[in-house]
Amino acid sequence: MRRVFQSSVLVAGSGQGLALVLPQRLSLWGGLDPDTGEIIDRRHPASGENVQGRVLVFPAGRGSSSASSILLEAVRQGTAPAAIITAEPDPILALGAAVAREMYEKAPPIVVLETADYVQLQNDQMITVDKEGFITVEA
Repeated sequence: MRRVFQSSVLVAGSGQGLALVLPQRLSLWGGLDPDTGEIIDRRHPASGENVQGRVLVFPAGRGSSSASSILLEAVRQGTAPAAIITAEPDPILALGAAVAREMYEKAPPIVVLETADYVQLQNDQMITVDKEGFITVEA
């Protein structure tokens, strides 16, 4: 089954990958290893999962403004998610992606999805985010 949702675009771009849906917020600062793409916050339910090449789906970031630098470094090292979908606008993540686009000419798109659509996303669905903010989900 194929579904298409319209999102609000924070950082435009396109990306595709299997969904990694996190049940709660994640601070990239201290929560993500930019060298490997692994979630290293041992208190987070997704600890040990890897975001590299995945479509990261989570409510929003949590905490430190340094999270933008972690996303920037993950983009530089090639360990960043293919796209990021949140339920709330996250200007810190958007900043990291925007700077990555300027510095490295690549960055994951960051989009915000309405709650009714957001809750329909599940782990391991193939998700494509396009430049206009359309999210295509293959179940």
